[in-house]
Amino acid sequence: MIGLIGGTGTKSILDNYDTIETKTIDTKYGKSLEISIIEVESKKVAYMPRHSKGHSVPPHKINYRANIEALDMLGVNKVFATNAVGSLDTNIKPGDILIADNFIDFTHGRNNTFFDEEVVHIDATKPFCDDLRSNLTSSGDVHPYGVYISTQGPRFETKAEIDFYRLIGGKVVGMTLTPEVILAREKQMCYASVCVISNYAASISPTKLTISEVSEAMDEASERLINLIASAIKKTDTDYVCECQSILDDAII
Repeated sequence: MIGLIGGTGTKSILDNYDTIETKTIDTKYGKSLEISIIEVESKKVAYMPRHSKGHSVPPHKINYRANIEALDMLGVNKVFATNAVGSLDTNIKPGDILIADNFIDFTHGRNNTFFDEEVVHIDATKPFCDDLRSNLTSSGDVHPYGVYISTQGPRFETKAEIDFYRLIGGKVVGMTLTPEVILAREKQMCYASVCVISNYAASISPTKLTISEVSEAMDEASERLINLIASAIKKTDTDYVCECQSILDDAII
């Protein structure tokens, strides 16, 4: 099954499809969020709202392990995730969509691995699935690559932080990619991030950042986002086995 993790402002994805059934799964890490099984392009898709119903869970409090474990228990092996992000580049405008190809993690204190009781070192050179990324970049007008800077939140970043993130090669900044992408990789899932530019980051924007600005940009991009994901899902072969699904072969000591 294909998994779809919806971030800020993506309730419209669920509104566009009929729900076949709804599940909430108990895992050893706690109860997962409500998962809706929907049909997209004749394929069953497990849709999970990352922030729970009503966007009630802040990024640093999300139970990422329970969510990824639940998708794994459902048999999900390929995951598309949406992320609302700020742009660090004036050429990447609010309303644009970027398909991240790498990340730098500045979060802290999050449960970022399933391997607390054994020594496992997974390869994270290319954290995103090439196959899923290709399906996305060939499905619409997107920025085909860019480094995602992952921050702790829930506050927006300072000017000094943004200056630093730009200096080290960041293109977008957000609060929810990690540890989600690494946990999915530990479960040997294919994973790709669809970054919707909701605003320019602090100091790049001419005005103070507001959450209403984020919501408005997400609303404007919603139709293109839905079409992009639907097209990518149509191209995704759930039976195709790529190197993501054997990442643990040489990782366990």
